[in-house]
Amino acid sequence: MTSNAEYFARYEAVAAISCRMLIAARRALWSDLVHLQEEYRQLVDALKDADAGVKLDEAERLRKYALIRQILADDAAIRDLANPRMANLSALFAGRPTRVLKELYGAR
Repeated sequence: MTSNAEYFARYEAVAAISCRMLIAARRALWSDLVHLQEEYRQLVDALKDADAGVKLDEAERLRKYALIRQILADDAAIRDLANPRMANLSALFAGRPTRVLKELYGAR
């Protein structure tokens, strides 16, 4: 069983990495963002295991919800910054998959 202090340390680690991800997105450091996402996933997976058996009082629940709101706000801001980049990449590759496949596999 995880202590409440360990439990919140995990949530705070997730919040900290989501903040770092947002900073990377704001600076258009996309490769940094990709590396941070892997670390984020690992922290979230570890948090899922920690959720079992933790009892929170009202103040702790409010603290948890505040951390979750911050994580979700960071995620939304990252998506807002990344979506135009993804649209540009999609436009760049639009109509090219067929040609690329033909070139790779020699199909005519």
